[in-house]
Amino acid sequence: MTDAYIGLDEEAAIDDPMDTLIGLLDLGSLDGARTDEDIFLGPSQRQPRHRVFGGQVLAQSMMAGMRTVEPDRVAHSMHGYFLRPGDANKPITFGVQRLRDGRSFSARRVHAYQDGVPILSMIASFQHEDDGLDHQSTMPASIPDPESLPSTADLLARYDHPVARHMSSERPFDVRHIDPALYVSAPTEKVATNAVWMKTLGPLPDDPNLHRAALAYASDYTLLEPILRKHGLAWMTPGMSVASLDHAMWWHRPVRVDDWLLYVQESPSAQGARGLATGKIFDRSGVHVATVAQEGMLRVPEELQSRFAAQV
Repeated sequence: MTDAYIGLDEEAAIDDPMDTLIGLLDLGSLDGARTDEDIFLGPSQRQPRHRVFGGQVLAQSMMAGMRTVEPDRVAHSMHGYFLRPGDANKPITFGVQRLRDGRSFSARRVHAYQDGVPILSMIASFQHEDDGLDHQSTMPASIPDPESLPSTADLLARYDHPVARHMSSERPFDVRHIDPALYVSAPTEKVATNAVWMKTLGPLPDDPNLHRAALAYASDYTLLEPILRKHGLAWMTPGMSVASLDHAMWWHRPVRVDDWLLYVQESPSAQGARGLATGKIFDRSGVHVATVAQEGMLRVPEELQSRFAAQV
């Protein structure tokens, strides 16, 4: 584990985003420290707004839980609540409570702590691989190849802004939108759907747990964008406030995040300053590898609320 990613200032540079990702997921065990929990320590990734990226703490919490189960039991689901914003200038302590180890399934509760209080509470389940019924959703047809689409770096490299620099050069994933991205410009078509191709910028070790945790990291990218598209909003909308409230994920089949994955998203509802989004993740051959759901808080300035209300 390294603390090279803790407390970096705005001007500091991270040479290799892949080293960042691997360092974030390499949790320390605090020399076997334990109460009624197994205790681990993880670094934080620098962020221009100094708040921990939700996908980071999800992935680290999954790695902490994975460290406490038998190697032949793989993560198949997790349900987490973001309780407080995390400080990206501080490390995170992870406490894992061993709720149950049954014949086929293990359950773990993971709390991520900063300053002695939880910033995330999660329950995850792990299963010994088994045979059974098998069916899956079908990947959408007529999707352009990722190589034909611009990357986030292509779209944002020309903007001299800390957030743009972070998204274009410091993220460990290459994310490519099927429809025009919402980083700066509002969408021209108001639909409650979104889709992106994504993969890590470089190869990862052949560790299935690492790939599942890294997918949890990436699953927090763009997931609320179907809500923004439906209401004609860009991420740069003045005065808008967006925050993830919870996150659920189900891993269905083996996955590699260093190969292209298609993330298909939609929003069934938005109301009461909250919006729900769901996503299906497919590998390039069409295998449905995971499903995700998240509710987010979305507040727009009062003067804009009438413009975006009741768009059914």
